[in-house]
Amino acid sequence: MKEIESLEQLKEHQEELENSLGNYVAPFSFGIGLARKSSNGNILDVWYPAPQLDSDPYTCAVLAHETKWDGKTNSYELNEASLKNIQASLTSALKKISYQEETMQIMDYITDATLKRESINGAWTVVVTFIADRSDDPINAIDSYLRLHLLSARLVQPNTINLSGIFGKLVNCVWTNLGPFEVTDFKAQKLSLIADGKEIFVHGVDKFPRMTDYVIPSGVRIADANRVRLGAHLSDGTTIMHEGFCNFNAGTLGASMVEGRISAGVIVGDGSDIGGGASIMGTLSGGGTEVISIGQNCLLGAESGIGISLGDNCVVEAGLYVTAGTLVSVPDGSTVKAKLLSGKDNLLFRRNSTTGVVEVLLRGENSSWQGLNEELHDN
Repeated sequence: MKEIESLEQLKEHQEELENSLGNYVAPFSFGIGLARKSSNGNILDVWYPAPQLDSDPYTCAVLAHETKWDGKTNSYELNEASLKNIQASLTSALKKISYQEETMQIMDYITDATLKRESINGAWTVVVTFIADRSDDPINAIDSYLRLHLLSARLVQPNTINLSGIFGKLVNCVWTNLGPFEVTDFKAQKLSLIADGKEIFVHGVDKFPRMTDYVIPSGVRIADANRVRLGAHLSDGTTIMHEGFCNFNAGTLGASMVEGRISAGVIVGDGSDIGGGASIMGTLSGGGTEVISIGQNCLLGAESGIGISLGDNCVVEAGLYVTAGTLVSVPDGSTVKAKLLSGKDNLLFRRNSTTGVVEVLLRGENSSWQGLNEELHDN
């Protein structure tokens, strides 16, 4: 293959590869990953060292050409010949120019891992995934893992990429210090490992692994890695304390302190604090349709909870759980369901210690109650 010595030649070769595929359209996302496949043929997990989103178009063209990508959301397992072809193409193109050197390093690593190392809990295989459009359904575990990586790598925000049916695409695994094992094979494999003098510790049985085994975002603190699932989106400045929890397709959009539970689908704005033991009702609890969000500079007090969204600068006092159907006394003396207050700014929810009535007060300087407008009363 002719060596490429300039970015202009790189672009020309990229166009040649794309044109060879017919009506090529760049995918929404793609990734090269290292997957573990069990003896039963199930994909246990996939690690994508550098998932791509609107980036590295040349490598995308090389991979699409080698796999004969059909332009639809799809995934491929690469054999040794394909790996060598891809390496040859990238090496030829990148030898003389400084372009995506990380990609070449990743290809070298995962190729070596596949060809030279054996996994005690399955066979290594290199995979490539193309997600044509963010609205496409996940098609398998290989595809699903790329979507979870995109979230944890902060390339997409929660609720902006389709994760429909993802539970059914993932295998329930025994997660250990030696990686994932199939549940049905684990007892025999554990006995074999013990006989070989190897220690193995189980830290979970689940379909979703710990985020930190695959992605470690910059600028975060996580006291207990077991409490953050892959697919969590943690922004720079976020702290997850020991009792804090963050599910997949959920997380923070700024610097936040999390000592409670962020359920699937929930997003928390910059500067907000989820107090110890606090709980946020997720989209799954609402039938998969209600998306709960918390605005900026909010506080959920210890052991409190919400089933409605909060706007900016809101507080829910310790121990109070506010659901959509909670009856709330407002400053003008009327009583409404809490869902009519969902997403509004500068509110304090508390329980009157004398009457036991849940009431809402306005927060902030020069605030005055303007009553519920027609939009709030609608529905």
